[in-house]
Parts: sequence; structure tokens; C-alpha cells
Amino acid sequence: MHDLLWDDVKCFFDPDLMGSLPDVRVPDCSVADWQTLLDLVEAKGWTRRYSEGETVLPVPRAESVLSRAVDAECPELRVWPTADVLAIFRFYHDEVIDFDVDLRELQGQERLDVFCGFLREIGRLLGKPVLMDPEGDHGHPVLGFDPEADRVVLLAEPLIM
Repeated sequence: MHDLLWDDVKCFFDPDLMGSLPDVRVPDCSVADWQTLLDLVEAKGWTRRYSEGETVLPVPRAESVLSRAVDAECPELRVWPTADVLAIFRFYHDEVIDFDVDLRELQGQERLDVFCGFLREIGRLLGKPVLMDPEGDHGHPVLGFDPEADRVVLLAEPLIM
């Protein structure tokens, strides 16, 4: 069973309408939530690459990453839940888990199912919503994992195309 049907949500995956890199976030987080995410990535065996600037390093503990110097470059963790779908996590601060996905990689029902599964994995483990906003439009999620419904749901009316 699909969380969302491609024909119902394809407008939210149109890079020309939404920007190619929508903002995905888990609000109301802590360092412990970040560590839970890092543990999930490890446990799932998802391909990953952690870097600080141009330097690729082993994935550190969340506490270490989030306590870096204010003027340090923002680290990023690239995670591939499948070979063709990439999520880029950025460690801006501990209160929100932020990541980007590329809508050009999320075209069609199969890729939508992968994306929804990824959001479900994160949201279920953290017990929190995982929200997708159009690029640069924080606070106006169009879809996301709803912990009460235990699935990814629409949070905005689809645009008529």
C-alpha cells in the first residue's frame, strides 16, 4: 500500500514549481534525536558520507558534531537510502534535523515510495513529524510523516496542473 499516490502529489515534486531542493525537517529535536538518526543510518546500512568542508571523515557522535566551534564549517552527512535517492543532512543546530532531497531524483511512484519509506523510518523512530516545505519556504509544509497516522500524509492542497 502506498502512503501517497504519484498522480495526487506530482505537483509537489515539480522542480519548476517547488524549487529542486525542498527543505525537509524534523522539528523539536535534541542532540539525542540527532544521535538516534545517526544510529538509524548505521543500523539500516544505508550508504553514507560525512564531510566537513572538503574533508571526508568517519561519522562522529552527534554531540561532537553539534558542539563544534561557531566559525567552523557546517558538516554534512550524505545518505543514500537507495542508490538513486540522496538526502543531505546539515548539522546547523540541535533543535531541528534539517535535510535536503533533490526532486529530480524523486520522480514517479517507485521513487515516491522510497522517499515516503525514508520519512517513515525517521519519523517512527523519533516519534516526531517529518515535514517537507517548498525550497526556501519554511513553515508551509506540503507533506510529511504524521506520527499519529503512522504514515506520510498531504498537508496542503495539491496544485492543479
